[in-house]
Amino acid sequence: MNWLNKMERKLGRYAVPNLILYLIGAYMIGFVLYRITPGILDYLVLSPYHILHGQVWRLVTWILMPTDSNLIFLLIMALLYYQLGTALERTWGTFRFNVYIFSGILFTVIGAFLLYAIMFVIYGGVTYGMLSIGYGFSTNYINMSIFLAFALTYPEMQVMLMFVIPVKMKWMAAVYGILTILQFVESGWAGRISIFMSLLNFIIFFLSTRDFRRYSPHEIHRRQQFKAQTRRSAVYPGGAQHKCAVCGRTDLDDPTLEFRFCSKCEGNYEYCQDHLFTHQHKRNA
Repeated sequence: MNWLNKMERKLGRYAVPNLILYLIGAYMIGFVLYRITPGILDYLVLSPYHILHGQVWRLVTWILMPTDSNLIFLLIMALLYYQLGTALERTWGTFRFNVYIFSGILFTVIGAFLLYAIMFVIYGGVTYGMLSIGYGFSTNYINMSIFLAFALTYPEMQVMLMFVIPVKMKWMAAVYGILTILQFVESGWAGRISIFMSLLNFIIFFLSTRDFRRYSPHEIHRRQQFKAQTRRSAVYPGGAQHKCAVCGRTDLDDPTLEFRFCSKCEGNYEYCQDHLFTHQHKRNA
């Protein structure tokens, strides 16, 4: 994604490290507010009607809405998503993780206003149902997008479901994905807009690109190993810097020869241009 690379070069220094920690902190603040004054949450939700009538703080405060009213479940959720978020930030980089989270928040806000506009046109004005639109847009689906992103990046990682049952992330993601699809199908058009817009960041970053596998742990390890191999410059007899592992020719035999390391061979093997694509890949015993 060249546009994202350009953005990172220009704006990367403004990225917020440990963004997931701030997001979880917002949930905790919302939980405390809910316990102290439950009615205050009505003034925090993402309500386009109230925002258009001056309550602009709702553009931000809806993030404070706690994902669960039970403290134990909230703490479990916080611990889980802290681990998922920090792992994704280490894998993608701070800037890309920031873009992923903030785009999810932005798309959710856009989705709320889009739904409000559609309902306004259909009903010819403001109705009572339009005042409660904000309750259908929460951070639950943003959390879901984090979970799905992690599962796609680390599909083989195993977690303990209910602290007892070992399950791979890819299977948990498949179950969540099926449940979300069923919810999407069974919901009305308003619910579908809410689900689609809240998960649009996941759709764009993963289903609309072809290079997400480059972030997999296996691929990252392979690239790091390959770079380590290429950094080890071999010195051969006579002072040659390059030697083909098939024909034995070096850069001293023919200065015009080009040499490359093979990323699929296990070990520090280099090949000339004539054998780079025709050699048999070497595997360590």
